[in-house]
Amino acid sequence: MIFKTFFQLFTLTLFFCSFGFKSYALLKIDVSGAKSDPLPIALSTFSGKTEQTRLFGKELTEIIEKDLTSSGLFRSLDKASFIEILDSVNQKPTFENWMILKAQALLYGEITELPETEKVSVSFRLFDVFAQKQIEGAVFSTRKNNLRRIAHLIADKVYERITGEKGYFDTRIVYVAETGPQKNRIKRLALMDRDGANLRYLTNGNYLVLTPRFSPNSYQITYLSFFRGIPRIYLYDLTTGEKKVVGDFPGMTFSPRFSPDGQSLLMSLSRKGNTEIYLYDLTTKTKERLTRHPAIDTSPCFSPDGTKIVFNSDRGGSQQLYIMNKDGSHVKRLTFGKENYATPVWSPRGDYIAFTKIKSGKFYIGLIRPNGSAERLIANGFLVEGPSFSPNGRKLLFYRSSPFDDDGDESSSSSKIYSIDITGYNEQLIATETDASDPTWSALLPSASAR
Repeated sequence: MIFKTFFQLFTLTLFFCSFGFKSYALLKIDVSGAKSDPLPIALSTFSGKTEQTRLFGKELTEIIEKDLTSSGLFRSLDKASFIEILDSVNQKPTFENWMILKAQALLYGEITELPETEKVSVSFRLFDVFAQKQIEGAVFSTRKNNLRRIAHLIADKVYERITGEKGYFDTRIVYVAETGPQKNRIKRLALMDRDGANLRYLTNGNYLVLTPRFSPNSYQITYLSFFRGIPRIYLYDLTTGEKKVVGDFPGMTFSPRFSPDGQSLLMSLSRKGNTEIYLYDLTTKTKERLTRHPAIDTSPCFSPDGTKIVFNSDRGGSQQLYIMNKDGSHVKRLTFGKENYATPVWSPRGDYIAFTKIKSGKFYIGLIRPNGSAERLIANGFLVEGPSFSPNGRKLLFYRSSPFDDDGDESSSSSKIYSIDITGYNEQLIATETDASDPTWSALLPSASAR
């Protein structure tokens, strides 16, 4: 099936290379504070001995460059200014040639076709230019049609070596692809690489879909679908393409989200006008009620250690954020004031909770500490909603919808996905084929095998 092929593209062999040099963690970008000047890096085009491998090298280098510069932490130097040509990964650079360009880091590599196979070997080296030391090096063996993913893996390794934190480039985004007029909107599940490549539509649009969420292993998606007008929660297996209903609950179920171990689903269940939060065990097929209040309790999300749950509720008179223990005990209000809060999601680092805030008719994406302190707003718009953290907790996805024009023309309205640093800097549009909403970031994909 196409979905199985998508997730079984490659088997990857990876090992670190010494190339005769020791590895030192010398360069460092501080990603914890406010905006800083991006680090100048020289990205020499990966070399090859044949025309095909040279083309591969050019494509690979361009993808790495886009990954690193999109982070806002790196500035790629103009290749036309390069003095030295590095045509072999075994070639030692003349560091003076790169110092004069004020490059602080140098990345280069080589692609070699493996004999009698459809695979290639991709090797790279990363140098601290002023220390004249190699700080990273690796070799990958992969199928020729998988070079885009190798580029993301290399970009992740550069990011990790220089920032000290895991990267986020080798990830995927699931979202709701929207087409058609606003009063008769077609909404399909869509899956793509973080940079918009390898787009796949997972549903055909015959039925409305909402709120897709990845499992921790990134191979399952849970979502809400109105199949034949009945709202139900589904699981979608990306390795097989199989879709199945989660339970058969009376009333309306919505807002599904996986537990950190992937064994359970948090969800809201509405019956007789009362909406409560439940935990559904995917193995035993049993559900546990966690909240008991006449108000609307919804949008639950686990803390990364699985001990706490954040949710929103109007139990205090307005829609606010609350935190409770995983069993529903010790409910504590997190936000106060006249504004409304919604769609909370816990950072994978555990240090922040992101949310949507509605204030004076305007929408905001914000962050708050789990103890209720240090609230700040980092994005706004006519409608901004649905924050989702990158796996390293340093960036957020969200979607922004524009209003109709003064004549009420529906075609003037659009919905697009954006990313932004948690510092509030470096907001960027994520290009999609159609209008898009409700994005969710996957975890880093397994680097050994996608089987």
